[in-house]
Amino acid sequence: MKLKTLKAALAAAFTLAASVASAGDLKLADFQPPTHFVVDSTYKPFAATIAEKTGGAVTVTLYMGGEIGPGPAEQYNRALEGVADIFFGLPGYTAANFPKTLLAELPGVITADNGTERMLANLDKLSDEYKRVVLLGLWNNAPNLLFTGEKPIRSLDDLKGLKIRVPSRNAGLVVEAWGATPVSMPATEIYNAMQTGVIDGAMIDATALTSFKLAEVTKYITQGMNTTMSDFFLIMNRDSFRDLTEDQQKIVLDAGRTAAVNGNKAWLSVAGKALSDFAATDGKEVITLAPEEAAKFNAASSAVVDKIVADADAQGLEASAFVEALKGN
Repeated sequence: MKLKTLKAALAAAFTLAASVASAGDLKLADFQPPTHFVVDSTYKPFAATIAEKTGGAVTVTLYMGGEIGPGPAEQYNRALEGVADIFFGLPGYTAANFPKTLLAELPGVITADNGTERMLANLDKLSDEYKRVVLLGLWNNAPNLLFTGEKPIRSLDDLKGLKIRVPSRNAGLVVEAWGATPVSMPATEIYNAMQTGVIDGAMIDATALTSFKLAEVTKYITQGMNTTMSDFFLIMNRDSFRDLTEDQQKIVLDAGRTAAVNGNKAWLSVAGKALSDFAATDGKEVITLAPEEAAKFNAASSAVVDKIVADADAQGLEASAFVEALKGN
């Protein structure tokens, strides 16, 4: 073999070896049940895209139902520690790490339909909060509603003294302004807490009626006020990301952005159907607040939003500018 040809062959072999060395199976961990709609709507297309575009060099295996480790609030730390490669979670469960991200959940900042698009368009403004992990996707759910087991909520006064589960600190401040006592709790614990009377109700989106079977312990759902919307993310361990080639990294990042869009669409679709089915069930009621009552809720939450944004500005987070960017202003 001529020297030039030998060098070319060795270079090709080295490139192939490097590609194989960086290839592997990525473990994606989610605390939600394996029957959750996120699997078919979001994770399977995510995994299929990565496998196809990397020629099978990178694959994704799902671990649902907390198989990688129990406790939804631990997802961020597990990503840091590399317990698995990719994690689904809520920034609100470790709120101190994501004060700027969580501005998106405040009433009136985004809408259910445009929130994901606006967040993805402004990810560069969140880079400081994701230095220790790689942010693959960020999306919002359907509006969080008020679920109650026994007491219907038709006015602001009806909430006084009730214990309401909240998904994050900011949501807790809103619920507190409405006159209730906020209780921080992962979605996986709501069913038992409502069934046993530990809490009177929960702030969560309508997908939970089916995905967490909350229709079984809920009699009333109240809507019509400006409310919070939870943020979800897919984050990746930085070492796992660095183990990929540059081309593979881009493929995973692009697939993560698409997963966010798919996730948002799925949450909205499932929430709409679940709420409609709940309303059509005997013994269940969806309450839409009268305009004058909704205005009272909105006035109380508006004051909270102003304070949270002002406090974040004072901490140097450029919160007002971020909120305006999310609004598209």
